[in-house]
This record gives sequence, C-alpha cells and structure tokens, in this order.
Amino acid sequence: MSDLDNKSIPAHIAVIMDGNGRWAKQHALGRIAGHKKGVEAVRETVTACRELGVRYLTLYAFSSENWDRPAREVKSLMGLLEKFLKMELKTMLDRDIRLLAIGNCGTLPENVLKTLNEVISKTQGNSAMTLILALSYGGRDEILEAVRKIAREAAEGKIDPGDLNKEAFSDYLYTEGIPDPDLLIRTSGEHRISNFLLWQTAYTEFYFTDVLWPDFRKKDLIAAIRDYQGRERRFGKTSDQLLGDIP
Repeated sequence: MSDLDNKSIPAHIAVIMDGNGRWAKQHALGRIAGHKKGVEAVRETVTACRELGVRYLTLYAFSSENWDRPAREVKSLMGLLEKFLKMELKTMLDRDIRLLAIGNCGTLPENVLKTLNEVISKTQGNSAMTLILALSYGGRDEILEAVRKIAREAAEGKIDPGDLNKEAFSDYLYTEGIPDPDLLIRTSGEHRISNFLLWQTAYTEFYFTDVLWPDFRKKDLIAAIRDYQGRERRFGKTSDQLLGDIP
C-alpha cells in the first residue's frame, strides 16, 4: 500500500466476481463450495476498500441470467446471500458502511428480500462507504426499464423528451445518485462485462486478472488500484488538454 497515491484512490470500484465454479473444480469440490469460498473474498475486499478510502463498492453478486442455473445452485446462492447479510450487519454498522442493492430485487425469495431490506434500513445512516450489491441485475434490463419509465412520463405529459439529456437519463437508472465506477475489476481471466453497468461504465477503467474470485485478496485489489493509478483518464480529451496546454 505504501506506493499507492492516496489522492488518486478510485472513488467507486465495481467488481465482476468470476471464477467460483472453476476454483471448485480445481479443488475437486462442488460448485457450491466455490461460492462459499467466494464469500471470504467478499469480506476481505469490502474491508480493504473501507481501509483504502474507497467511497463506493459495487459487487455483481447475482445476475438476471443466473436464475437459469440449476435450482439447487440458485437456492444455495440465495441462502449464502441471506447468511452473509445477517452475519455482516454488525460489521457494516461498526465500520460505518451503508448497504444498497440494485437490480430487479423483487424477484428474490421473500425471506432474502426481507433480510436485505432490513439491513439496508439499519445501515442507511452510515456514510463512510457504500456497499452496493447487484442482485437479479441485468444492464440491458436496467436501460429498458428506464426507457419505459420515460415513455410513461412523456405520455402523461410529465416530461418533454426533447429536454432529456445524459444526466437526466441517469436518474432513471437503478444507480440514481451513485457516481459512475472509476475502476471495474473482473477476475478469472475473462475479458467481457457480462451485461453489467452498461451505461455507467462508458468511461470506466477496466482491469482483468487471472486470479479466481475465491483467491482474490487485498494484494490483488491493491495491484488493480496501482494499475489504475498508472493510467491517464482523458474522457475524450487529449493529453495536452488535460495539461492545460490546449484550451
């Protein structure tokens, strides 16, 4: 950590937590064992981000497509989620971490949704860091739902579509009020974003690592941030413009 620039810590990190199944296979275990091991990586990543001063951490915990997995695996994932929420509530309260969720959360099992809403409510006053869980989430679904809301409001005369801009559109997304990610990390060596934060990652820096999610630790997070700090974020401008040499 000593070589990190504390003034250039990404404010918002998003993570595609990939590789639980492959980790389990490598260790001659069932897929559920890989998911259980992955919870350890979640805990360490949340703790490390809090220590480093990351303001927002979004974890791609369960996609809308994940419902198509075998029923036994889905049931186990929901059980792990509920258990994680109950066990980590005290930690979130002690460390001043607020919990939010994005996605079509209404499709979650009733008991899981109840626990999720309870933890969100109990941590809503926390302000040091916001942990965002993407649950039953799909980027295309999010954009489509935003378009539907806009269409309904336009039909009701509440908005003029001609006045709509990028900022206003963002307010119709699940991530309303949350800044776009500065850094997106994907584990397990895959190089795609898998329908995750499609609108929000337009100018996000991407970091891909071969490390499987259950093996992802603080040192791996620091390596990603170190790589991020070595990049020049231009947002469509030239390097000279950023330096002020060209207006």
